[in-house]
Order: sequence, then C-alpha cells, then structure tokens
Amino acid sequence: MLKLNASFSKKVPAEVDFSSISYHASIEVELPDGLSDKQLKDKIHDTFELVRDSVEAEIGSVQSNGSSNRPQNGSESRQPDGHIRYPEKRGADKKQDNTPASTKQLNYLLDLAHSMGMKPREIMERAGVDELSSLTKSECSRLLDELNGKSKVAA
Repeated sequence: MLKLNASFSKKVPAEVDFSSISYHASIEVELPDGLSDKQLKDKIHDTFELVRDSVEAEIGSVQSNGSSNRPQNGSESRQPDGHIRYPEKRGADKKQDNTPASTKQLNYLLDLAHSMGMKPREIMERAGVDELSSLTKSECSRLLDELNGKSKVAA
C-alpha cells in the first residue's frame, strides 16, 4: 500500500498593508499496490488538483463576499478531524450517518469516479461540497451508489 500526501498553500494580500492571509489544505490518501506509472501520475495529479481547487475555491469565496460564504449562525460544529460541519447546507435526515466519510470510502469514490472519467471537481459539484473531505458517510455512500448505478443519478 502506498500513501500519497498532497498539499497546497497560498498567501494572498490582506486588507492591512504588508500583511497576508495564508490558506492551506492537505490530504493523505492510500493508493493500491501495482499501479502503472501512468496510473500513479494520474492519481497524484487528480489528488493535487483536488487540494489546489479546494484552496482556490475557499479564497474565491472569501474574496467575492468579503468574508467566507459559509454560514456563521452558531449551528456549525467542529469535528474531531478539525473540519466544520454546516448542517443547513444539506438535508437534515436524522436517519443519515453524519460522521465524516472514511479515507477508504473517499479513496473508493475517487477511484470509481476516475475510472468513469470524472474529475474530483465534478464529484464535489455533484455532492454540493467545496471539499471531498467534508462529505459524511451517508453522502459518500449515496454518491457511490449513484456512480455504481444502484440509484437514480441526480442531474
């Protein structure tokens, strides 16, 4: 088993002279053994693209609104992994498992999507999230079912 760590950092000027705001995201994924050189390069590229796009999207949301476009009404909760969950962004079905998706689930989702020619950005758009790491187990399961053809694919 191979482990891939991809990270992206970017500093942007802040409103105060000679200061900046730093944005950083990183992800660690496990890759299966036996990948060809091309498959490995594709995985590295896709994973880095996911991290870079996540940072750029966050910077874009802050710059376009003057602040983060995330709701700040006290309903969010910080997870043990440091991620913040915003329940009003998704349906609040109490039967759903709202714990963060496992690394194994996310890796499978990325592998399945890649085999179908989908980019990480397309998965995030379909899920309605800015980062794949913010998916819950139930959301990731729903996406996997859709991609596997087990449920009606949302347009």
